[in-house]
Amino acid sequence: MPSPKVAAPDVPVELREGLERLRDRLDLPRSFPPPVLEDAEAAAGLAADGHVDRTDIEFVTIDPASSMDLDQAVQIERDGDGYLVWYAISDVAHFVRPGTALEAETHDRGLTRYAPGARIPLHPSVLSEGAASLLADGRPRPAMMWEIRLGPDGKTRDVALTRALVRSYAKLSYDEVQADVEAGTLHPSIALLPEVGGLRQQVEIDRGGVSLNLPDQEIVERDGTWELEFRRLVPVETWNAEISLLTGFAAADTMLRGRIGILRTLPPAEEWALGRLRRQARGLGVDWPRSMTYPEFVRSLSPEDPVQLAVLTKCTMLFRGAGYVAFDGELPEGNLEHNALAAPYAHTTAPLRRLVDRYVLEICHALLNDLPVPDWAREGLAALPDEMAEAGRSANAYERGVIDLTEALVLSSRVGETFTGVLTDVHPKSGVGTVQFRDPAVELRLKADAEDVGTEIRVRVDAVDVVEGKVTVTEID
Repeated sequence: MPSPKVAAPDVPVELREGLERLRDRLDLPRSFPPPVLEDAEAAAGLAADGHVDRTDIEFVTIDPASSMDLDQAVQIERDGDGYLVWYAISDVAHFVRPGTALEAETHDRGLTRYAPGARIPLHPSVLSEGAASLLADGRPRPAMMWEIRLGPDGKTRDVALTRALVRSYAKLSYDEVQADVEAGTLHPSIALLPEVGGLRQQVEIDRGGVSLNLPDQEIVERDGTWELEFRRLVPVETWNAEISLLTGFAAADTMLRGRIGILRTLPPAEEWALGRLRRQARGLGVDWPRSMTYPEFVRSLSPEDPVQLAVLTKCTMLFRGAGYVAFDGELPEGNLEHNALAAPYAHTTAPLRRLVDRYVLEICHALLNDLPVPDWAREGLAALPDEMAEAGRSANAYERGVIDLTEALVLSSRVGETFTGVLTDVHPKSGVGTVQFRDPAVELRLKADAEDVGTEIRVRVDAVDVVEGKVTVTEID
C-alpha cells in the first residue's frame, strides 16, 4: 500500500513534490502504524492513578500561538523573601508504557520534526495534541510537577518533583504575553515572570554562560503560501526559556547526585578557537578588548549591524560537539557540562517532542522521592545518546531541507532580480559563503572571498528549482 502524500491544506501545492522527495531521501515516516495508533488511543483513556490533585494551582502555558503540543505550564509566586516556581511538564511516561508498539515507535523517531503542515510528530496526535498536551480546555492532565524554590537572588534553594493532576487555566502566546508586559496587564500566574526571568539571566551572566543573539529564520504561512522572515526573540521568550533552563539545571544536579541519568553536554571552546575568533573579529574591525570575556563580548554584539552579525555567526563555530552522556553508577570521565551554559544541564521540559526528556523526568522523580528507578528507564539509558544523535541529524536535515524548499518558493517569481545582503561567513575548505538577506528573508550560498565577510554584496538570482530546493545565484560587482 503506497504511503499517503504530503497534502495538508496549508502546504503550498508547489512544495508538495519537493517535500515528498525530501522525506524519501531522509527515509522519514508518513504516518503511524496501526498498532501504534491503537496503543495511543488506549493510553489516552488511562486513569491518572497515583497523581495527586493539584488542579488548584493556576497553571498557564506560553507557546507560539499555533502550537497544540504543549509540554509545559507555569505558575510563579512569592515565597518569603524569594520565589516559588511551579512548572508542570506533561507526564508522557504515564501514556507511553514499556513493551508497547507506541514505546518502540518513539525510539525509532526520537524527535518531532517541524514544518508547517508537514510536521512529523514523536507521538500520535491523540496524545501530543490531546490527552497528553497541557491544553486549557478545562480537562485535568497528568503531569510531572516541578516545585523549585528560589532565593531573592534567583538562585535555587530547593527542588521537588511530584506526579500530579494539573489544569491549565490559559493558553497564552509569546506575542500576547509580550503585549501584556508592555501594557502592564500580565496574567497573575506569570506576573513575576519578568522579575524571575531577569534574575535568572543575571545568574547566567555571573556563572559565565552565554546565549547567541542571532535572529531566527522562520517559515510563516500567509494567504495559502509560505514566506520567510528573520525574527529576534521578544523578551518574554527569553524569560520563559530561563524557566526551562532552571529546570534543566535542577534535573542535571539531581541525576549527578543520584549517579544515574543522562546529561546534555557541550565541550568547552578550545583556546586556539578563541584566538582565531579574536583574530577574525579584529580583521572585521570589531573591537574585543583583552579585559572582556567571551560571554561579555557576545552580549556586546548586535545582529542589526552587518559586521557584528558576521562575528556572531562565527561565534556559532566556537562550541561544537553537543551530545548526550549517560551514566549509571560511577560518573564517566571527561566533560559533563554544557559549556555554553557553564553548568551541567539536562533536557527535561519537552517530553512530547523529545524522547530523552521522558527518561530524565522518570529518573528525577524516582531520585527526588526515594523510589527505585524503573527498570525501563535504567535499561534504556545506554542506547539513548546514539538514538538522540541519529534523531538530531535527521531532524536537522529535514528542517534545513524544508527551509531550502521555502527559499526556492519565495524566489521562484523573482528570477533575474538582484538583491543586496551581508556575507556572514565563508567555509574555509569549500570557499562557499553564506549571504543573509533581509527582504526577502533568505540565506543563499555562493563562492565568495573570506576577506569580504561582513560586507554587503549584490547577488542576482539566475535560476530556481522549487522541487529540489535549489537556487542558483551570481555575485554582481
